[in-house]
Amino acid sequence: MAGTTGTSLPFRLALAQCRLVVGDLAGNAATIRRYAADAAARDAQLVAFPEMALTGYPPEDLVFRRSFCAASEAALRDLAATLVGDGLGELPVVVGYLRRDEHDRPHNSAAVLFGGDVAAATDKVLLPTYGVFDERRYFEPGSTFAAVTVAGVRVGLTICEDLWWPGGPCVAAAAAGVDLVLCINGSPYESGKADVREALIAERAAEAAAPVAYLNQVGGQDELVFDGGSFVVDESGVTLARTDQFTEELFVVDLTLAPRPTTTAAQAAGLRIIRTEIATPSAPRTDPEPLTVAPRRDRLDLDYAAVVTGTRDYVRKNGFETVCLGLSGGIDSALTATVAVDALGADRVHTVAMPSSYSSRHSVDDAAELARRQGTRHRVIAIAPMVEAYQESLHLTGVAEENLQARVRGTLLMGLSNQEGHLVLATGNKSELATGFSTLYGDSVGGFAPIKDIPKSEVWELARWRNAQTPDAPPIPQESIDKPPSAELAPGQLDSDRLPDYTVLDRLLDDYVENDLGRAELLARGFDAETLDRTMRLVDLAEYKRRQYPPGPKVTPRAFGRDRRLPITNRWREGT
Repeated sequence: MAGTTGTSLPFRLALAQCRLVVGDLAGNAATIRRYAADAAARDAQLVAFPEMALTGYPPEDLVFRRSFCAASEAALRDLAATLVGDGLGELPVVVGYLRRDEHDRPHNSAAVLFGGDVAAATDKVLLPTYGVFDERRYFEPGSTFAAVTVAGVRVGLTICEDLWWPGGPCVAAAAAGVDLVLCINGSPYESGKADVREALIAERAAEAAAPVAYLNQVGGQDELVFDGGSFVVDESGVTLARTDQFTEELFVVDLTLAPRPTTTAAQAAGLRIIRTEIATPSAPRTDPEPLTVAPRRDRLDLDYAAVVTGTRDYVRKNGFETVCLGLSGGIDSALTATVAVDALGADRVHTVAMPSSYSSRHSVDDAAELARRQGTRHRVIAIAPMVEAYQESLHLTGVAEENLQARVRGTLLMGLSNQEGHLVLATGNKSELATGFSTLYGDSVGGFAPIKDIPKSEVWELARWRNAQTPDAPPIPQESIDKPPSAELAPGQLDSDRLPDYTVLDRLLDDYVENDLGRAELLARGFDAETLDRTMRLVDLAEYKRRQYPPGPKVTPRAFGRDRRLPITNRWREGT
């Protein structure tokens, strides 16, 4: 562990794992001031905030709007002055923000505010290309690596993807002789990603020959959900401290650092090293607190937290007070309603049962039972008379008649949304979205889709998991979990009439959608040729539907609409 030999340096670092809003520069600045005051009260020697904390992250193509960049830079200057007025001018504050360089190019940057000014600054070496900045990348060998000396401790500043680059900034950190690398992040949640992060940062700590502090933001932003989970590893890759995921907190870490040899190296790994010294007290005034390592939570716990967090923040940040959704008595709408209640509270969730002439009595009863258990504002509106009115003019049959029922329900929900101000939640899951097993302008209507990135098999898992959290008062009726899934748009209809068994389908979709395997590879994995060909065709033909589906929280590595986009007009077929 750092500091076990030779002269040691005590250092109290505060990591502000906080929730931010894109474009709310004044609100984000207020959040920064509040956490900075808390850090000062706890004797922190440096407090850090996440990537682009001042602008919110990710701002996407706002980065190319000059007025937004100018506002970001002005807000940074105002924040530096305001911190002095708050009595925090002697606390170094690391803030992510957006700036434009002399060539009018946007940069994802970090500044160290101290004494009412910018004491040091650095830019991200790589601008991301996965939809956040829409395939615009800048890398220049002359990019800077900032090493800031605070209370005798040399801290190297990096931003998010900087640490993806082997032999890059962390080699520069070693060359600069830093005692600690600080990396500020806006890293979105994916199942299993936390372990990947810590393993990667452990590798970079070895390159830097110094501990690495990794700070991540928390909260939802459109389809992305940031899970926090900030941590510190020592130079050998051992996790010294870790905070919980999906919590807002000021994470204060007391470190004992071993000073590295002083070096005069001017460059490393193509980066220009900029050194700045800030005169601050050499040690915190209070005794150090023990380092804490929050335990890892299981996959279902974290996936559920992701969809609840994403739903809560999407609704609140976009100014809605209430949501509504169709409650069919089936598992998808049951889980969606439960997520909404956990995110917002039962009094803000309006559920609507919309039985047709094909709806079973038990489905209506199961919907009513869930509403009773959870206390939602529930109503029943029969759609049979509305469907009959359409049919008097249209005389639809088969799939057209089935889709008419779904579209009447969609129109009804949107009417309630317009009249009463609710945000409509779509209830479809990833397996349905993949295969096009939904009706445009019917069950696909809505402003947000909480479980759109959750495969059907996991929908059942999450429902059982959620019930197990409150075994004395399970929110989801067991009948909704146990019944065979059905859209109930025709007599005796079941999902299995048109789709493979979900245990088979979801394994196939994982290989075809998540891993991009081709037909020959899928056959080699043992999938039946007829099932495989039918499923691939359904997936390939449904791209136009997926493009029109509401946004929803990203949980898997290949979320539709964000990570995976195929041409709608596309004649390529596997095996042809």
